[in-house]
Amino acid sequence: MIDLEQVQKVAHLARLELETSEEEQFTTQLNSILDYVEQLNELDTTDVAPTTRAIEVSNINRPDQLETFGDRESLLSNVPDREDDFIKVPKIMADADS
Repeated sequence: MIDLEQVQKVAHLARLELETSEEEQFTTQLNSILDYVEQLNELDTTDVAPTTRAIEVSNINRPDQLETFGDRESLLSNVPDREDDFIKVPKIMADADS
């Protein structure tokens, strides 16, 4: 059973400011949840395989294949700063002499 003091402690740890009515509401709701979980604990699950979701789903991914970009110049024409076939970016590391 969860009591009002435990709800207040968790609210304090979570930095939540709860009204008195909210504290009482959460105490009731959390106890209802725990009662339901206790009902589930009474079920025999010895022959039930562990799962991560109720239905089996999988991502649909395309195969990872190397493809060359046909028009290099049109790609490089969109960069803000370039030198020949290279994209210029700001320097992020200092020289060894610095």
